[in-house]
Amino acid sequence: MNQANLDTARLRERRRLMLRIRAFEEAAIRAADNKLVLGAIHPSVGQEAVAAGVCAPLRKDDLLLSTHRGHGHTLAKGADARAMMRELFGREGGNCGGKGGSMHIADFDVGMLGANGVVGANINIAAGAAHAIKLRGGDQITVCIFGDGAVNRGPFLEGLNWAAAFKLPVLFVCEDNGYASTTKSSAVTGGGDLCARAEALGVPTESVDGNDVMAVEETALRLGAAIRAGTGPRFFHARTYRLLGHTSVDPAKYRPDGEADGKWADDPIQRAADLLTSAGVSEAELTADANAAETEMQAAYDDAAGAPWPSVRSAYDDVQDVGAVPAPQGL
Repeated sequence: MNQANLDTARLRERRRLMLRIRAFEEAAIRAADNKLVLGAIHPSVGQEAVAAGVCAPLRKDDLLLSTHRGHGHTLAKGADARAMMRELFGREGGNCGGKGGSMHIADFDVGMLGANGVVGANINIAAGAAHAIKLRGGDQITVCIFGDGAVNRGPFLEGLNWAAAFKLPVLFVCEDNGYASTTKSSAVTGGGDLCARAEALGVPTESVDGNDVMAVEETALRLGAAIRAGTGPRFFHARTYRLLGHTSVDPAKYRPDGEADGKWADDPIQRAADLLTSAGVSEAELTADANAAETEMQAAYDDAAGAPWPSVRSAYDDVQDVGAVPAPQGL
């Protein structure tokens, strides 16, 4: 990044958000280790710049679809960290009443339509949401984030084709961390560059260093403005790296020795800190930002651990055709 063009205040704000995302992920991992969260946690450590750069600049009424690795996206869209942590813990007061858990967080109040545990499934949902916006004549956009593994699944072709055919207001963001679960994506992907697949469907593409939060934000804002102007969908390829395993308990032995160690030097949070230091921000200020994020997420952890379990009766809330289901006895 050109130092002369550096917006120090904005970069520091985005770094604070990335620190909050990482602190949330680290708290979630601790909770899983302590058996307070059951089921898989898919941390996004190392990928925070995509969440901060793409989601934070969105309007509240813009729509977001995410993946099983979606905590950072949800936080960046404006969801409350305490409600999110309660959701992971399965407690009352969670975003989805404790029913969605880590892989299915949704918060309609901030336009977050949901994470999705099925790889690529959010792409077709995003196309549908964008089509609804167009039919209603709105000026919102839909943002759909998915990994490089999703590009090899059927919904990618279906969703992008539909969006292109009807010029829908949707930004498709491929958060390319190099691995589809435990498999190197390049080993199972034909046709070269991922952007070529979107281009074949007539969707304009752009590929950016996904660990440069300011480059991500600038690109997302520019593509979003074009989509809002009615020019149809865009494909945003953000190149990043997952520094931890596929899940919190995955040792990632499938990666070559030393690969992840070398990638820590490209950590987006550290890159932002280095830029801020060169721009005159003190080490004390940067440390204070990190401490604030850790304090916030520890408070969210403690709140969730002490929150009550949902009542048994709430199992029948939000269920289709609930009138046909007998109420639980003795409650």
